[in-house]
Amino acid sequence: MEAVSAARLRRAEQRIAALRPYADAVRHMTRRAAWDAGGDIARVPLLETREEERHVGILIVTADRGLAGAFNSQIVRAAVQLGSELDRDGHEPVWYASGRRGISSLMFRGRELAGSYSGFTDRPGYADARQIATELTGAFLERKLDRVEIIYNAYVSPLTQRVTRETLLPASAAAVAGEELGEDENGRRTAAEYEPEADKLLHELVPHYIGVTIYRALLESAASEHGARMTAMRSATDNAGELIQDLALEMNRARQAEITREILEVVAGAESLV
Repeated sequence: MEAVSAARLRRAEQRIAALRPYADAVRHMTRRAAWDAGGDIARVPLLETREEERHVGILIVTADRGLAGAFNSQIVRAAVQLGSELDRDGHEPVWYASGRRGISSLMFRGRELAGSYSGFTDRPGYADARQIATELTGAFLERKLDRVEIIYNAYVSPLTQRVTRETLLPASAAAVAGEELGEDENGRRTAAEYEPEADKLLHELVPHYIGVTIYRALLESAASEHGARMTAMRSATDNAGELIQDLALEMNRARQAEITREILEVVAGAESLV
């Protein structure tokens, strides 16, 4: 399992490395268009920040399989903690889960799932992300959700996976806030022309941004899963080797004690015949 995970990890690293520049570019483009649209972003429903956030969606990204150390449990733990905080603040959590482990863990804890997705966590495709994005944006536009948070493992290295929480909807919280937009050498923000207008472009750009963000989270989680499983299986192999050595030593000691006891019995019997 360690060897298989190592091979899959290399492919997952290549996929996430190829997507990250594109995802960052889409994020920057969305932020730039939202910034330039100014007050017109109020006409983009997915950018609407609501005064009363009664229903908050929580999307957790886990794996379909276990044997990956704390990979799945730390996501579920973070989500349950967030749900408890929302309950205390008077919000109602609405649960969504990707991956059989997350689905079963939330159901075991008595959480009712509004959406569950599985069967692709090992090698997710953009179509899988689009399915999740379509359901979440649909619920947001229908006002079944007022905010959506996503929790996943961001890939750092085979030994390190960082639990990450991001605000997915409304997109303005993620797309507009953040670092300053690019400036030229004179400290002035570069101008941009839009065709069609920025607010009309956002109607098409924001849903794509949501899909790409979820796709990136799925790829990050897939790479993290393979890294965590590879590390867990290597640790299990090392621990098993140490256990075998300890048991072999104990067995040899017991066998030596038995041989010594038999020799003493033979010697005692011979002395009794003299």
